[in-house]
Amino acid sequence: MSGTENVRRRRSVIAASVAAGVLLAGGGGVYLATTASGDGTGAGVGAAAKAADAAGPPTPLRLEGDSGDATGGGDTRGGPGIAPGEPDPGGGPNGTVYTAKGPLPQGPSSAAVHRPEGLVTSAEVTRLAEALGISGSPSLVGEVWTIRPEKDGSGARLDVARKAPGNWTYSWYDGGPAGDACLKGRACPPPGESKPAPGGTPLSEAAAKAAAAPILKALGQDDAKVTATGVVNGSVRVVNADPVVGGLPTYGWSTGLHIARDGRAVAGSGMLKEPAEGAVYPVVGAAKALAGLNEDSKGTGPIGMGHCPTAPPGVDGNGKAEDTRTDGKPAPGHVEPTPPCQTIVDMAGPDRVPVTAAVFGLAARDVDGERLLVPSWLFTADPADGAPYTVVRTAVAPEYLAPPAKPSPEPTPTPPPGDGTGAARVVESVRVQGDGRELAVTFWGGVCSTYTVKADEQPDRVTVRIIEKSDPERVCIMIAKDFTKTVTLKSPLGDRPVVDAASGEAVPRR
Repeated sequence: MSGTENVRRRRSVIAASVAAGVLLAGGGGVYLATTASGDGTGAGVGAAAKAADAAGPPTPLRLEGDSGDATGGGDTRGGPGIAPGEPDPGGGPNGTVYTAKGPLPQGPSSAAVHRPEGLVTSAEVTRLAEALGISGSPSLVGEVWTIRPEKDGSGARLDVARKAPGNWTYSWYDGGPAGDACLKGRACPPPGESKPAPGGTPLSEAAAKAAAAPILKALGQDDAKVTATGVVNGSVRVVNADPVVGGLPTYGWSTGLHIARDGRAVAGSGMLKEPAEGAVYPVVGAAKALAGLNEDSKGTGPIGMGHCPTAPPGVDGNGKAEDTRTDGKPAPGHVEPTPPCQTIVDMAGPDRVPVTAAVFGLAARDVDGERLLVPSWLFTADPADGAPYTVVRTAVAPEYLAPPAKPSPEPTPTPPPGDGTGAARVVESVRVQGDGRELAVTFWGGVCSTYTVKADEQPDRVTVRIIEKSDPERVCIMIAKDFTKTVTLKSPLGDRPVVDAASGEAVPRR
C-alpha cells in the first residue's frame, strides 16, 4: 500500500467521528449545517480518545503569543501573527466587536491536537520529486534531504528537512552566464538567478489547480481546500492548498505552488509529513469562542492625551476671576467653562464586523516552542469596507490552557564580541554571485539596526548567521524591511547547501 493510500485510509477512519459546524449567511436567510458522529462525542473521539481518557486528563497547553489570562487561546492574526496587508483584528485603540449573522454551531465536545512526529524518508522525498518533475535521487546533507542541479547550477532544486513536519522548498534556476559569455552592453542576470518571467496571460485558476493536483496528491493533500487567485511576475499563478488533517480543515499549514503558463511548477513550499494525532482536549462551542475573541479584541484605548487643553480664566489685581462677583456668584454674561473635550478616539465606538461563517478545524500554533495543530474555530469576518478574512480562536477549554511562562530570573548571557545584541534573524534566501565565493543573503530586519553576515564553512555545508547590532538608548519605530548583505567564502559554494543558523533549515537559493 502506498503512502498516499495510507493517508487516505487514516483520514477516512478519523473523518467518520468528526463533528464540525458551518454558519452561512446570504440569500434569503441563514443556513446552519452540523454533522456529528453516531455517539455525538465529536471530532477526535474513537480509540485514541478512549485511550486518552483512560490515561487521565491531558497536560494543559501553553500557547505562545496569547494574553496572560489563558482564557481561550487568542487570535492567530493578532500581535505578531497579523499577516502582511491584513487588518488588526483587535481594531486598534477602539477595538473590534465581531457579531454573528445568525446562530452559531456548537461543534464537537472534544478534539485532538496534532503534532509532527518521526523522520522524512528518502522514499517520501522521491515521491514528491517525481510529482514536481525532478529527476535524481535525494542525498542527505546534514539534516536536509536535497536534490540539486548539476554542473552550472541550472535546473530544479528540492530541499526537505529530515525532521517532521519535513519543511520543503522547491525552486527552478535558469542559471547565468559563465565568465564573459554575455554580450557587451546587454544586461545579464548573475549566476543562479532566475530570468524574468515572460509576459502574457497566466493560466486560468482552473487550469492552475489541475496542474497542481498531481503534486498535492503526492503530498496526500488531494482533499485540501485549494485557491488560485494570486499572480506573481505577471504570468505565474499562485496555488495555495490548506490540507485536511484528521478529517478537519486547517489554517496556517498550507502548501504553496507557483505554476507557470506552460503548467509547470516553478517554485513551491510546504510540509511533507502529516502531523500525527495527539492528546484529546475538551473544546468549547463557537458562541463561547466568539465571546472570548471579543473580550481580547477590546482595543488598547486612546493613545496620548485623553483630554484637550483649555485656556485658564483671566484674573483681576486681587487674584480673583474677572467674571466672578465678590459674593462668589457668577457675574452677568458669565459663560460656564466647557468640560474637557474628547479626542476623536475617545468618542469613536469599536469597529463592528459581521461574522458570516464559523468552521471547526485545526490551526497552527506554537506550544512550548513546538509547532502544533490545535483545535480551533475559524471565523470568517466580512467587514463592510474590505474583503473577508479569517479570524482564528483556539477552541480548547480554558481550564486546559496553561498561563504564559514567567520570564526566567537568570541573567541574560553576554554575547560574544562582535555578535551584537539583537534577536536571531531568519534568512529568507541566498544568491550565489561572481566566481561562486560571494553569497548575497536576504532577510528581514528593523530599520534602526545594522547587520552583518557571517559564514561558517564545512565540507558538506555552509552555515550563515545574521549578526544584529542596535543602540538600546535609541527610540525606534517598529518597522521591518528586507535587507541583502554579502559574505565572501574561502572557496566556491559549489553544490553545498546553505543552512540558516537561526532555524537550522536549508535556505532556498534564487
